[in-house]
Amino acid sequence: MRAHQVMTRAVITVTPDTPIAEAADVMLRHHVSGLPVLDDAKKLVGILSESDFLHRSEIGTGRKRARWLQFLLGPGAEGADFVREHGRKVGEVMTRNPVTVEEDASLDDIVRTMEKNNVKRLPVMKGVALAGIVSRANLLRAVASMAGDVPDPTSDDDHIRERITRAVSQALWRPIGFQATVRNGIVHLHGIIFDERSRQATIVAAENTAGVKEVHDRLVWVDNYSGFYIEPTEDQRAAS
Repeated sequence: MRAHQVMTRAVITVTPDTPIAEAADVMLRHHVSGLPVLDDAKKLVGILSESDFLHRSEIGTGRKRARWLQFLLGPGAEGADFVREHGRKVGEVMTRNPVTVEEDASLDDIVRTMEKNNVKRLPVMKGVALAGIVSRANLLRAVASMAGDVPDPTSDDDHIRERITRAVSQALWRPIGFQATVRNGIVHLHGIIFDERSRQATIVAAENTAGVKEVHDRLVWVDNYSGFYIEPTEDQRAAS
């Protein structure tokens, strides 16, 4: 899926001259946590988010720094803090040069960009024009819409078992002596694990296999294990 398939198209925006109080009211009334900021030419120049309201003089949450840090950062940082805490217009407190994505950006690209820049929303661009905005809520809705079972004509028990076995056998966390038995789409997992995280990973691999109705955990956890051993695959056995 791409950005244009999940983004919010009817984007509520403000201008750099919009009063802070008005912008806050817009966010509350429309239940949004961020607003793109467009200039008179409809060019994206910033984004206003909830974090921009954290340090405000009205609520007594202005940033407080130790004297030595104030000296180290210099008067410029103090001046910038003062503007953000007391500014009356959006243009004075917004985040400038916001990170954006293009319409055809994949969801993987979107997530990576969000994580890398520690942001919760990204304006979506079509060239130089704002086309929409994608937020974590949009990604959540995409997951929900794709979570339903997709019919698969080859999802009989043998195919299910083969797919689970293939998915698990290629992983470093695979249980030793792993086997999956399947009947009428109901899966039973067998094998030995030395870490509970391997159990959960194996269960998830089974649950994500088309045609699976239920997963029953029969994996055995061994407590006092020392050393490191990975069961060889069939190809590795054949080569030895």
